[in-house]
Amino acid sequence: MRFLMTTKAGDAAPPDERVYAEMAAFIEEMTRAGVLLATGGLDPAGTHVSASRGEITVTDGPFTEAKEAIVSFALIEARSKEEAIELTRRFWKIIGDGEGDIQQVFGPED
Repeated sequence: MRFLMTTKAGDAAPPDERVYAEMAAFIEEMTRAGVLLATGGLDPAGTHVSASRGEITVTDGPFTEAKEAIVSFALIEARSKEEAIELTRRFWKIIGDGEGDIQQVFGPED
């Protein structure tokens, strides 16, 4: 089962060297175990795309609710939703305060 774990911008303080070191070790562990498929940061400004009746509208950010913008993600392979939640708990114990989501990713084989 694949899951997308995302974090929002929020008001958290920038990470310090300890957090970077712990996160690097966590990422390395998950990569070696074959759990982490992809991870990265996202530009919080982003670009919004909408389609209505054949009309495509593209709007560049930043948007008014920047605290709600998704700023990072991790795509993981887990045996269950419970395992994905446990990995997310470990992530937040390293990072500290913040907010994010976990969503199962479905593909052609699902």
